[in-house]
Amino acid sequence: MKDETTGQEDAVQDAEACAEALESLDRISLDDVAFDDSSVDVQDEPEIEAQPDDQDTGDVEPAEDEADHEDTESEADDQPGSDTSEETVLLDSLPAEDSLTRELPGLGSAPAVDETIAMGDIPLPSVPSAREAEVRHRKMSPKRRNLMVAGVVAVALVAGGTGYAAWNGYQQEQAATVAANAHTMMSVQIGVHAAGLDCSTGSKIPVQVSGQDSDGSSVSETLYVDEHGRGIKLLPGDYTLSIAASPIAADGTIYTVPTTKTQVTVKSDGQDLSAQATFKLKAPSADAVTDDQIDAAAKYAEEGGASSAATAKVLQQAATARRDAAVNAVSAQKAQAARDADARHKATDLYQLDIPVEWYGKVETWQNGSTLCIYLAGDSNTPIVTLVAVREGESFTPDEGDTVLGAANLGNGYTVYASGPVYPYVVPQTINGRTQNPVSTYPMDTAIELVELTTGNRYTYSQIKNDLVGKDGNADAATKLETDYLAQILLPSIKAQD
Repeated sequence: MKDETTGQEDAVQDAEACAEALESLDRISLDDVAFDDSSVDVQDEPEIEAQPDDQDTGDVEPAEDEADHEDTESEADDQPGSDTSEETVLLDSLPAEDSLTRELPGLGSAPAVDETIAMGDIPLPSVPSAREAEVRHRKMSPKRRNLMVAGVVAVALVAGGTGYAAWNGYQQEQAATVAANAHTMMSVQIGVHAAGLDCSTGSKIPVQVSGQDSDGSSVSETLYVDEHGRGIKLLPGDYTLSIAASPIAADGTIYTVPTTKTQVTVKSDGQDLSAQATFKLKAPSADAVTDDQIDAAAKYAEEGGASSAATAKVLQQAATARRDAAVNAVSAQKAQAARDADARHKATDLYQLDIPVEWYGKVETWQNGSTLCIYLAGDSNTPIVTLVAVREGESFTPDEGDTVLGAANLGNGYTVYASGPVYPYVVPQTINGRTQNPVSTYPMDTAIELVELTTGNRYTYSQIKNDLVGKDGNADAATKLETDYLAQILLPSIKAQD
């Protein structure tokens, strides 16, 4: 009687625990999880009906069923030696052939492995047979089975819900991070090359940016970078970059703006785009800079390239002053070149010519009719070349000691002959003391200058003396040096008089 009371109390407690689990699931309907009795094999029903049971199983209260069940278990524990095939069988009562020592299947004649478990006389726990489990299942009330199933389902739902919540939270966090990055300004760096530019003292380089950001919004703005290509901040997206105008260096240097455009994709903060976007700004000749270039550079400097509008104005003035100074210098050079050309230009009644630039300031001239003599400045007794116009059909004979160095046909019935001493030959011979009819003797400085003038500084006196002429007095090599040079710099300029 005491055992029945205890069993009933346990059953009631189990039912209450399951009911509490159900209530914690927000009133999960038992109809959704009710146990289906139809799964029981219909072949077992006659055997169940044959059991000596005076009451209908559906009328038995859960507490009484539980008590009967526990009495059955108690009787089974008290009668270990029962002949019933459904009761527990001890290991030591098995026949020898049913011992755990077996020949492993499939190994043929291989020696058997002894797997006998020495348990002594300790009995194993009672294990219900399949029939007992079926009977217990039948005797358990549908309400209790449903409660137990609901408890299992509740645990599964709670565990599954927790895992889903964690995964969903992770996904939301990732999405939030991506969304936040899509709306975060990213610093990027491009490549720029502008010799002499220091943006800390000059203005920055204006970069035109156009394209579309990650929100799908169109972008068109001007941003500024320093000489290292740093200073651009953009939202992630695809953009086209180009140089809007020249910066202005502290000394007023203006740069040629490259016309190239480059497409880039901004993905992350600190991204280096110099491999895709590099711009080279070259400084042209200062005198070639235009007012429009200076004005454009000053405009962008004032709008953001310089630290202030006042600084931009100072840089603009520096650029203008630099350009104007260069223009003035070029103008002065041109004016001087014109004066020099006029001074170098010589004319007779039959022809005209230009004194070679290399000779200008080092020679002087005199003329008599159609004869023109070019001599060493300050020494009229040291002629370099003498030009004489001769009518076609007439012969020309140079003065004693001179050699014909070349001729120019005027095309008007006259030919101009150039003659004079072969200084690359005469001078070394005179210095060496080998007179061979020298025109005169010369100081070393004069000798060197004469050689340089007649060879166009292509050879030094030492080279001519030691290598080209030498001590054997070979005049042919020295003569060729002078005739070749005069043919290049003097004879082409001789033209008929207009």
